[in-house]
Amino acid sequence: MNRMFLFALTLTGALALAFTAPVANKTVNTQLSTVEWKAYKVTGSHTGNVKLKSGSLQFQDDRLTGGSFVVDMTTVTCTDMQGGMADKLVGHLKSEDFFNVAGHPEATFVITSVVSRGTAGSYKVTGNMSIKESTKPVRFNVQLGEENGRTTATADIKLDRTDYDIRYGSGSFFDGLGDKTIYDEFDLQVKLVANN
Repeated sequence: MNRMFLFALTLTGALALAFTAPVANKTVNTQLSTVEWKAYKVTGSHTGNVKLKSGSLQFQDDRLTGGSFVVDMTTVTCTDMQGGMADKLVGHLKSEDFFNVAGHPEATFVITSVVSRGTAGSYKVTGNMSIKESTKPVRFNVQLGEENGRTTATADIKLDRTDYDIRYGSGSFFDGLGDKTIYDEFDLQVKLVANN
């Protein structure tokens, strides 16, 4: 009886593997994809963009199962100011006070798990975000869609910069900053457009 049970179990496993849909890997079109950032301070906020260097999305039976992207930190821009003021802010963001772009020109995100939220194209994603020398788990919602015949994945991601040893102007670490305080959390609005 035990032999029959083991045989049936083995056969079931083999059949499951045989009928498992293959994983489809779609590269991300870095020209069509966008990453917008927004950071906050006591006296207001700043916005800007940063370009993707590469990315991919994995699907199985048209369900999102994985993916990753690499951000080119050397491409940081500011969109809420012009001229010298914008250049000054971007230069500061690229400096060692913030992202130390010269030493760490890339930031990466790798999906570690994907769970359906119960409606088509809607997922809860968990993954590892690496900025500078730190890697931290983050969670956010992803919505799949379609644009001009291409698969899109959009997400709003909230990060705490102090998790990545970026403490400049943080009220969590320095006293008496007053209206020069820069809040720890900042937002990323990510739109990945796949090459179909």
